[in-house]
Amino acid sequence: MQTDPKPRTLYVVGTPIGNLEDITFRAVRILQTVDLIAAEDTRHTGRLLQHLQIKTPQISYHEHNRNSRIPELLARLSNDQAIAVVSDAGMPGISDPGYELVQACIAAGITVVPIPGASAAITALSASGLPTDRFVFEGFLPAKSQQRREHLESLQAESRTLIFYESPHRLRDTLQDLAEILGSDRQIVLARELTKFYEEFWRGTITEAIAHYNQREPQGEYTLVLAGTPGNQHQLTEAELKAELQQLISQGISRSQASRQLAKFTSLPRRQIYQLALSVECPSE
Repeated sequence: MQTDPKPRTLYVVGTPIGNLEDITFRAVRILQTVDLIAAEDTRHTGRLLQHLQIKTPQISYHEHNRNSRIPELLARLSNDQAIAVVSDAGMPGISDPGYELVQACIAAGITVVPIPGASAAITALSASGLPTDRFVFEGFLPAKSQQRREHLESLQAESRTLIFYESPHRLRDTLQDLAEILGSDRQIVLARELTKFYEEFWRGTITEAIAHYNQREPQGEYTLVLAGTPGNQHQLTEAELKAELQQLISQGISRSQASRQLAKFTSLPRRQIYQLALSVECPSE
């Protein structure tokens, strides 16, 4: 059923993530007929509007001006205008501006209507070959190494498929952290240039991904799809791990061998268990 945009309504409009054909008829109609388009980058969105022959006026709305722009947009909406919010690609609010505006509209009693469209996370997951029945979207990991590693440590027991976004200049560091904290033998899929001419999916283990990108310069934004922790692996407390390590080491097994053996039965990488093994006292020491 086609209806004109309603006054006092914010439309959250999904736009293409690459291929300009990936926009719905409904999205085009809404963009044509709203009073205003709030765009993350008016120049970027301007190219899409020009391609679609849409002349609706734009106003910038991004993370750097959102605090001042939200009251202005709320005032326009309260004055019976209909506004569409768009990001540079995909659904607004998904690792892009939009969440705060939607939240403010709900608090002010303004109707919010989603116009669904493309999403890099779902697009990559659907073709990854990894389980799609249960997954968790983590967006961009922290840029600082320590914060990134701490966040990954909180995901060690996550059995659902994990989805991350990553920039090319941090990809190698992130892969290294994934290997050390979540395990180097995990299956991972790296998707780039989604829906575009040079769309690429790379599949393998994290170790293989590190080797691949040590020989090749990362280019473009990446969507990482990572297998979750196998459900049959045991989750042990630090005290239990130390007890198991001490028992193995007392049998004459080296710290390295004991760590490798325990890693097969837990969700923890061997390197992390080995660091714990260094604190375990041996009877012969």
